[in-house]
Amino acid sequence: MDILVDIISFLFILIGSILILIGSIGLLRLPDVFSRIHAVGMIDTAGIGFIIFGLLIYSGFTIVSIKLLILGFVLIFTSPIAGHAVAISAKKTGLNPFQKTSTYSKNENTNG
Repeated sequence: MDILVDIISFLFILIGSILILIGSIGLLRLPDVFSRIHAVGMIDTAGIGFIIFGLLIYSGFTIVSIKLLILGFVLIFTSPIAGHAVAISAKKTGLNPFQKTSTYSKNENTNG
């Protein structure tokens, strides 16, 4: 039974770590601050949730699990608020979302 608990907790921690790695790649690859906030905010919260859930399974029902639950609730509520605050701050400083410009226009269309 201990091996099953170890395997399940390892899988949840692995999934959470992979999600955080994907969010980190998105942080480096996306073009502007608003896209980066979205990628990190969504993936970071999910990754932390999986990691904390894996640690809860591994620790069993102890005082550590209560502390992990409190930490999970704090992180789940503060991560979106922090992302929203950064987005508002970026917008107030004059940053605009990245928009792909197109060289094609309907006025330039000669075929119809």
